[in-house]
Amino acid sequence: MKLEKLLEKLDYTLEAGCLDTEITSLEYDSRKVGKGSLFVCLTGFRADGHAYASSAVAAGAAALVVERAVNVPDGVSVIRVKDSRYALALLSAAWFSHPAEKMTVIGLTGTKGKTTTAHMVKAILEAAGHKVGMIGTVGAVIGKELLTTKNTTPESYELHSLFARMVDAGCSHVVMEASSQGFKLHRTAGIHFDVGVFLNLSPDHIGEGEHASFEEYRDCKAMLFSQCKKGLVNVDDAHWQAVTANALCPMTTMSVDGKADYVAAEVKELRQEGFLGSEFALSGALNGRFVLNMPGTFNVSNALAALAAAHMVGVDTAAIAQGLRTVSVKGRTQILNTPGYYTLLIDYAHNAVSMENLLTMLRSYKPGRLICLFGGGGNRARARRWDMGEISGKYADLTVLTMDNPRDEEVEAINEDIKIGLAKHNGSYISIPDRADAIRWVMDNAEEGDIIALIGKGHEEYQEIKGVKHFFSEEQVVREHLKK
Repeated sequence: MKLEKLLEKLDYTLEAGCLDTEITSLEYDSRKVGKGSLFVCLTGFRADGHAYASSAVAAGAAALVVERAVNVPDGVSVIRVKDSRYALALLSAAWFSHPAEKMTVIGLTGTKGKTTTAHMVKAILEAAGHKVGMIGTVGAVIGKELLTTKNTTPESYELHSLFARMVDAGCSHVVMEASSQGFKLHRTAGIHFDVGVFLNLSPDHIGEGEHASFEEYRDCKAMLFSQCKKGLVNVDDAHWQAVTANALCPMTTMSVDGKADYVAAEVKELRQEGFLGSEFALSGALNGRFVLNMPGTFNVSNALAALAAAHMVGVDTAAIAQGLRTVSVKGRTQILNTPGYYTLLIDYAHNAVSMENLLTMLRSYKPGRLICLFGGGGNRARARRWDMGEISGKYADLTVLTMDNPRDEEVEAINEDIKIGLAKHNGSYISIPDRADAIRWVMDNAEEGDIIALIGKGHEEYQEIKGVKHFFSEEQVVREHLKK
């Protein structure tokens, strides 16, 4: 591809060479540069691509994209831009022939619920007969294929590479989690979402290497509405007005029990054999009653976002109802198929706030006993363990202390910290360090009406011990124990 063609949508200055240069690959890692490559010099947290400009040229780079002057031999084209990360995003889109423009793209941003909502949107779109791609915390999904990604929102080159694979696989729609870091680092630059969705905002990802302040975090989330055709906002969140203040697209609103374009009300808990879910009435732009295959008002809020986004891109009521009734999200209030006299679920809750949301919600289903099985992460703040212990002691009838990802710490030492929090409410507990043994124990000792929550691992299928990740699947432990 000619360099000039790649640069069509980019503001730049040609500082050396010519635009007629033939480009054989687009690279931002100097180790991957070959003859004819266009090398983009990214300024990162730990490394500066400009320092590798000479080695990229030595490896055969035909052109460089830079933010400042570099010394290179004659014959190498040098393109100067204001922001090389922004440039990489637009160059990547061009390199893969703008694949996002060939699909309906739905972007989700928010502190909590992005993964769950993405799965809900995917389930609804598939119920409508569409082939759907998905990108987020669990990786990238193309049809039934799951691909590992390094970030919730991958680097722009990887992102457009995935879009291209989705187009080639016949996907008509893609739903993606749009993280604050993704916006800050321009990974999504140049993408015009058909629908952009704001779920909620709370302090998170603030610190070195992430966001300098809550205000920066909020403003990065708000960038979604500068690159959307339509916006959808949760007006139940206290920050919705600040997030949408500079929106460049028409906005649609949603609310649970409030005033909005899409309103979910009359939320009811549903518990049947093998089923723990919710029912709600919908009014406004769409009317009807819907059953959700997931428990809790916070999941109803996620479902409201999913159904509204799907409706905004033309999905009918029947497909919405089918998608919500059958959706299951790995590791997010995931109900496992166990004997009907008790309910067992897996959830990724791994801090006090998410844990309290989960346990208070499960309490509303009036369990015979609420049993909470969890551990603490090693090499992490001890205060998190105290806080999680306090929450479990407050809401659970029984806490089963076990292993999570101990890393370089001892499981027993981690659990001693959790006990400090449990003691604040005289929480009843037992300790079973081996997580598989702990899961088998709670299943063997389950009683009529119990709800058992396996907390902390969620979608993870490993345990990190002394620098090594060992395969571990809670689902597999449950299935194999049921067979016995």
